[in-house]
Amino acid sequence: GGRKGLTPNLDRLAREGLAFTQMYATGLRTVRGLEALSLSIPPTPGHAVLMRKDNTRFQTLGSVFKEKGYEPLYIYGGYSVFDNMRSFFGGNGYTVIDRTAVARDKVSHETIWGVADEDIFRHALDEIDTRAASGRKVFAHIMTTSNHRPFTYPKGRIDIPSGASREGAVKYTDWAIGELMREAANRPWFKETLFVLIADHTS
Repeated sequence: GGRKGLTPNLDRLAREGLAFTQMYATGLRTVRGLEALSLSIPPTPGHAVLMRKDNTRFQTLGSVFKEKGYEPLYIYGGYSVFDNMRSFFGGNGYTVIDRTAVARDKVSHETIWGVADEDIFRHALDEIDTRAASGRKVFAHIMTTSNHRPFTYPKGRIDIPSGASREGAVKYTDWAIGELMREAANRPWFKETLFVLIADHTS
């Protein structure tokens, strides 16, 4: 739905899957998106729930899946201490996995925000593979970080130079999503897996 040619993978997935075209962000920061996605609540006055002291023991999307026999994972390309993510997700039944779990030789690019989208996607596939191999079901909430200033990413992935613009970061994220789906399609668990792709907030 954006500039033509910027998101070929998302455009293809929208045609092949189900695209929701009237989505509304609950705020301007990631914590509001995480709160909305995990707790199914609209914006609340004051701080986001993640940032509050008493932010554990909630019924979350993860806890609903856990009751159904899934292991909820929160996989983040950055450091999960940021915005209290580790405390919130860990205190609400998720296994928290962040950039510290990605081996140094598996990081193709990183910024202060986190490792490249392709790196955290590759690591997420490994985490899911390990659990699926032992017969466990997984609900994985994966959050990427490349669409932040300085809008840099590994060279040679797309036709927009790294660091040139937000549009480049968007196109890189789209490329990484395409790679994720291509790699996931080779997994035995792929045909029984639902993928939901969503932005965490508006600009």
